[in-house]
Amino acid sequence: MKYVTEYRNSRQARAIASELEHAAQPGRQYRFMEFCGGHTHVLARWGLTDLLPGNVRMIHGPGCPVCVLPIGRIDMAMEAALQHKAILCTYADTLRVPASGGKSLFMAKAEGADIRMVYSPMDALAVARENPDREVVFFAIGFETTTPPTAVCLLQAKKEGIKNFSVICSHVLTPAAMEHILVTAPRREAAPVLDGLVGPAHVSVVIGSEPYRMFADKWKMPVVICGFEPLDMLMTILMLVRQVNEGRHEVENEFTRAVTPEGNLIAKKLMERVFRVRDSFEWRGLGSVPHSALRLSPEFEEFDAERRFGLVEREVPDSKACQCGAILRGEKEPFECKAFGRACTPAHPIGACMVSSEGACAAFYSYGRLRRGSEKSPAA
Repeated sequence: MKYVTEYRNSRQARAIASELEHAAQPGRQYRFMEFCGGHTHVLARWGLTDLLPGNVRMIHGPGCPVCVLPIGRIDMAMEAALQHKAILCTYADTLRVPASGGKSLFMAKAEGADIRMVYSPMDALAVARENPDREVVFFAIGFETTTPPTAVCLLQAKKEGIKNFSVICSHVLTPAAMEHILVTAPRREAAPVLDGLVGPAHVSVVIGSEPYRMFADKWKMPVVICGFEPLDMLMTILMLVRQVNEGRHEVENEFTRAVTPEGNLIAKKLMERVFRVRDSFEWRGLGSVPHSALRLSPEFEEFDAERRFGLVEREVPDSKACQCGAILRGEKEPFECKAFGRACTPAHPIGACMVSSEGACAAFYSYGRLRRGSEKSPAA
């Protein structure tokens, strides 16, 4: 398959790994954060960390849309379904995230709430058309990747004059969260805790590479936008190592086959019309992050489920047995959580990082990386 199999060549993977071995300078530590959960899965699935030099470490960031949802937002969705008797539509992983008291949307469904899994916002809009006598709420989550489809859905709802449809808007913004991590990250001696950032792939297809310019200019931080195949990741890490060695801090684009500097202009224009940036938004593990999420613009406020039903987000602490917050901040790895692989598994998750298909804990569990120094995985 074009653009897939050619990026999974084991011979080329070992060649890049050999270049990395020569490029990584002895006595120097390299710490790079991959923000996107999809990249965490690439590293785990293909055993790429086993190909890296010992002084090159990958830090797993909060780039999983389900994982960063705070409990309070899930409780809001549950309230819409249980108390206001709305049909709640959302993506599959969201249904399994533990909320207050360990309850989930799946459990609420078992109690009689009408909660449905959908593949797109348009599926939720179709439910509203089919049930004109019921309120239908779409629980909209995700980064810039899933935001344009929600915008298109709201434009269509407005065009058709559908009155029984609304949205709990929980779309979040990548650059704001990345900067928050840099602002709040501890420092080791006189140096920043991170030496470079792996830019997300799908998000960057939408927003382009230019929004990362501030990390290079303001933070003097190398950034390389990376695709989702093993060779993409290895080449990205090599590009980051070379930037650090040469004292450069630039935005480079390894994923040139899909990402442009300006991004998807049509999608961005739609987002600008339908949404406005919130002053702040609560993220699981990161706390309140300024200018990091979206709400509906005045033109589309009629579809705001929070206003329609008087939903109020409440701050709810995570389970004390779960280390999701520290894992999302890159401060701990999954196997450092005592519940990981024991009380917390994909079948019985305690935290969001084990629920989502993009969560770091799910990645480590699924691909057998259950402890530090685990057995070598086969190369790409």
